[in-house]
Amino acid sequence: MDAKEVSLWMESKLDTDNCLYQDDVVDYLVRASASSLLRENSDGNLVLERKLLAEFRKLIPDDVVWVKPDKYWRFRVPEDEPGRDARG
Repeated sequence: MDAKEVSLWMESKLDTDNCLYQDDVVDYLVRASASSLLRENSDGNLVLERKLLAEFRKLIPDDVVWVKPDKYWRFRVPEDEPGRDARG
């Protein structure tokens, strides 16, 4: 399993569920024994490897935003400010 395959899975989950939690992707990768696509952050938590995030960004259009406080992606709403990050 490579970054391209996982990013396609992530895109399909986002399309189906309208949001995608980072923890769900981490769980998926752990169960799939794809730990090479994970890294440990400064808090000691498993997060997505940068190469996977780069692949995912290539696939998702500008109408998807990252909600940092809750660690998930969702589709943009009119109230969102410009950019890839959203407040909630």
